[in-house]
Amino acid sequence: MSDYEVIIIGAGHAGIEAALASAHMGCKTLMLTFDINSIGRMSCNPSIGGVGKGQLVKEIDALGGEMARAADACGIQFRMLNASKGPAVHSSRAQIDMDRYSQYMKKLVIGAKGLEVRKAEVKKIIVKAGKVEGIVTDKGEEIFSSCVVICPGTFLDGLIHVGLKHSSGGRINEPAAQGLADNLKSFGFNLLRFKTGTCPRLDKETIDYSKLIVQNGDEPAAPFSFSTRSLPQKQVPCYITYTNKNTHKIILDNLDKSPLYSGIIKATGVRYCPSIEDKIVKFKDRERHQIFLEPQGLDTNEVYPNGISTSLPEDVQLKMIHSIEGLIDAKAIRFGYGIEHCVVEPTQFYPTLESKIVSGLYSAGQINGTTGYEEAAAQGLIAGINAALKIKGKEPLVLDRSTSYIGVLIDDLTTKGTNEPYRMFTSRVEYRLILREDNADARLSKIGYNLGLVSKESQKRIEDKIEAVKKGVCFLKSTRIKSFNGVSLKKDTTLEELLRRPEVKLADITNLGHKELDIPDFAIAEGIEIEVKYRGFIERQIKDVDKFKNLEKIKVPLGIDYAVIPSLSREVREKLNKFKPLNLGQASRISGITPAAISMLMVYLKKISHSKVGDV
Repeated sequence: MSDYEVIIIGAGHAGIEAALASAHMGCKTLMLTFDINSIGRMSCNPSIGGVGKGQLVKEIDALGGEMARAADACGIQFRMLNASKGPAVHSSRAQIDMDRYSQYMKKLVIGAKGLEVRKAEVKKIIVKAGKVEGIVTDKGEEIFSSCVVICPGTFLDGLIHVGLKHSSGGRINEPAAQGLADNLKSFGFNLLRFKTGTCPRLDKETIDYSKLIVQNGDEPAAPFSFSTRSLPQKQVPCYITYTNKNTHKIILDNLDKSPLYSGIIKATGVRYCPSIEDKIVKFKDRERHQIFLEPQGLDTNEVYPNGISTSLPEDVQLKMIHSIEGLIDAKAIRFGYGIEHCVVEPTQFYPTLESKIVSGLYSAGQINGTTGYEEAAAQGLIAGINAALKIKGKEPLVLDRSTSYIGVLIDDLTTKGTNEPYRMFTSRVEYRLILREDNADARLSKIGYNLGLVSKESQKRIEDKIEAVKKGVCFLKSTRIKSFNGVSLKKDTTLEELLRRPEVKLADITNLGHKELDIPDFAIAEGIEIEVKYRGFIERQIKDVDKFKNLEKIKVPLGIDYAVIPSLSREVREKLNKFKPLNLGQASRISGITPAAISMLMVYLKKISHSKVGDV
């Protein structure tokens, strides 16, 4: 008999969302962590969101996750990125008070009904007959459970590098998880090694802000969560400075002391968030690189100089810092470091994030090859939901590429895999015009509500918003005018036709005095304007989605024997057997699977489907 129904290994962003989802869905859940005081600790930069990442946070919120509400409760600056561009790429970002965030999450997790938190290191997963039965701790204690979700972040055989020195660790001054990686290998998992890193932390009292460019947040600031009505924290500025030729010379002169360029680090690093050493070597034509100085909180002197992630020796880091405008006298409170860690090849997992090798074993976060708080939290939420659904004997939740950024993230990982740390961008999303931040609640909250993660009151508020947008658009369609801003129109024109004009905003039409358009709720007004101005593009994208879904609807039986399908090449059969796609859509996105192979597979699936009907 199980001690628990679901066990969560790790208390970072993935572990928190997984544990809360499982517990809130009524499963007896255990969270295991090295240090209870480190729950929700932000290992790297003090921000949440960004391009592509803000969309993930909004979707987590719409499904009933916690990250967006925590960001609102602990945020100290809010900005909308890409605000001058179209709504498809609008992305929220918030600076976070790191200590408050960790305290918020710790209080939430410890107080969650049905969730127990214990301090322990997991050494082994107990597996019998291909199914999870629990875990073994470093004390030799066996704890039984039908589902286990692994969320170890960078702790899985983590190795920290500063200059030519290295030491075992999952985060600075915190131990690595030893033994679990070998345990996973013993079950047949293929493990990779990835590398990430972090920046030094500076003392704000030693920075010359008069030499820096100030960057304030938005006014008024827009919260992350659809349920947040006000932002409690004081808003503070960030600052911008740049590297220079002297900075670059210091780095180049000391590359022999870099673990990345001396051959000590052999793991694959983050392409889209490289170390400063990588930037200087790979972009030699650039005379400067931006550094974004982010305060780590309201009650700390620590400042995060985003843009100079490094694993150079401490003395070189200090020379580099002192070469930068505004940082000539800056004191380093902590130095940057690089970290290598184990990754389980994500194609060994279904889109539910359950392992194809061990039933009941799920993984989420950096262990799946991603980088970033938001990517981790999104995976944790889905893994926790699906572990709970498995316990309840219900159908799993799979979000496809047409439903969400989360669907794209997980589909990319489990279908295509990744040979470098994966980061979400808007450019990865084919249907981004209909997968916007502003409509994440309309797209996903019903799913969260049906799972028991979104309250009845929240769902009612979202449905009211959807209805208000529909009514607003309907009013614009049905109302005609003869003149606008004192100028006669050539013919009677509907307000909808008027709003489609690039130079006309909804606020301009609201000023005409129609009480039906007196809309104090910005989200509703924004929804109306986007719906009207982008309707043609949205309708075309919906047609594309319909074509996409036709392939997604054709299911592939798990136990299918690809060897009996005529005309499939050996390579195609091997890849289909390896990746075990759940439908033709997933099969079509596997590298090397040709359209011709999909056509053959489709014919075969129709044939066996008809034969089964004939047998009845």
